[in-house]
This record gives sequence, structure tokens and C-alpha cells, in this order.
Amino acid sequence: MVRFKNRYVLCEVVSEDPRCRQCIEDRTVGLAVRDAIARAHGDYGLACCSVSFTVKYLNAYTGTVLLRCRKDFYRLLCSALPFVRQLESRNQRYPCFFNTLHVGGTIRTCQKFLIQYNRRQLLMLLQNCTNEEERRSIRQSLLSCSLTEEQPQSGDEEDGDDTETD
Repeated sequence: MVRFKNRYVLCEVVSEDPRCRQCIEDRTVGLAVRDAIARAHGDYGLACCSVSFTVKYLNAYTGTVLLRCRKDFYRLLCSALPFVRQLESRNQRYPCFFNTLHVGGTIRTCQKFLIQYNRRQLLMLLQNCTNEEERRSIRQSLLSCSLTEEQPQSGDEEDGDDTETD
């Protein structure tokens, strides 16, 4: 059996309208990208890219999208992404564009790139702060969303059992 190799394209949806990010869905992004491929490369390009094209990951809060396509045709996909000019949801059209961040061979490499990218963005955000109060608020918001488990503040534990709660 032959293994088909894929490429994963990590993109960022950029829009000035904050409602755009709330309306983003996998289906909406997939239809917009397929439409852009059809406009840019015609039926041939659409057929080539549609074989294994999927939206693998979508984060509506950050506007991060991970697209998968066949290795042979990822250049067709990447060249069509600038032609996505709007997303349509619930009969509303939201102007936006896709910013390609990374092209990788696995989802894991895209995840690693996204972590490094977010770290760089946070450092730039901290460097652009004008006063100490802004820095303190950014640091506090970062600490409040960490994934580490909090230690109990006081001796409220009554049992000595080792069960964890999520």
C-alpha cells in the first residue's frame, strides 16, 4: 500500500472586524479556500487540491487555521490563499485575508512553530508596552491562562487520598 504524503499549511485569519473571528467555522473556511482555488487555478487546480484537502484545526479566538493537502499540490493551495478576501457565515460577509505562517510536513512541526511564533509575538507585545502597569497586566493575564496545576492556598484538604480532579 502506498502512503500519500501531506503538507500542512498554518495560516492566520486577519480581520479588522471582531465579529469575523466569532463566525469562523471549519466549513466556512473550507468553502472559502476551495472557492479561491477554483478562481485561481480553475477546475484542474480544484480537483488536484480537493483530493485530501481538509481543515484540520481551527481556533476561532486566535484566528489560527491548519489546512492539509497533498504534498504534490500544496503550492497550488498556497498560491490561492491570497485570493480569499471574505468569509461568509449566516448570510453575512466578513472581509478578511489569510496570512500564511508556516508550511510543514507534520502537524507536530506546525505546533512547534506556532508555539515559537506566539512567544515572539508576546515578547514584541511586552517590548511595546509604554508603562509598567501595561506590563503587569499582560504578565498577569499570561499567568492566569497557564496550564500548570495550582497548589492549594490553605489546608483545606480533608482526605489524604491521591485522587486528582480536573
